[in-house]
Amino acid sequence: MSEATASSPAPSARGEFHKLDFTANALALLARLLSGASTRWIDSQPDTCQRIYFANHTSHLDALVLWSALPGECRVLTRPVAAKDYWEKNAFRRFIATRVFDALLIDRDNVKLSNNPLRMMLDAIGDKYSLIVFPEGHRNTADELDEFKSGLYHLARKRPELELIPVHIDNVNRVLPRGEFLPVPLLTCITFGPPMWLEQGEPKQEFLQRARNAVRRLRDLGND
Repeated sequence: MSEATASSPAPSARGEFHKLDFTANALALLARLLSGASTRWIDSQPDTCQRIYFANHTSHLDALVLWSALPGECRVLTRPVAAKDYWEKNAFRRFIATRVFDALLIDRDNVKLSNNPLRMMLDAIGDKYSLIVFPEGHRNTADELDEFKSGLYHLARKRPELELIPVHIDNVNRVLPRGEFLPVPLLTCITFGPPMWLEQGEPKQEFLQRARNAVRRLRDLGND
């Protein structure tokens, strides 16, 4: 396996020693209570090693619910990647995103060299952190997953030693339906799958399809 691409460790927005404070723990607990989230690990286990968790995306709560499903020692090292235009709409959202669960906010529309999402994610990972990403690139409430964007491939190519953990999030979109402000308590399920890696010489489209199929298999297991 090749060496990691050099990327300078970037300090998180708050610093790990303050991350799991009372507010963060309370928010994680609240997310689990509202979502009733059950967590399954299939052929993988919680671990503090560096990972990229990639999941389907149906709700703005996905990042929070997935993040809260991780054990505390993993949460402190895991940063969700979220849309800057949504989480910076007001001071409360900005506080929750950047000061509580330490999200990496990326600009989806006005991308320049200085705010290139791939560069920002690589800097955020450094030699310590894991990321939560949503490779569909937008919320999708349809039954079928959309095609994955190329960002996951480029992350895997730049950091081939990192474990890529597929995750299927079930039912969170009904906890906070599109256009609603207050969440509705419901039962959801977060399923973590076995790690995968980019194979040597694997073409981009084949890798992205394999990653998408990994999430679909977890969804199908939940429907059995």
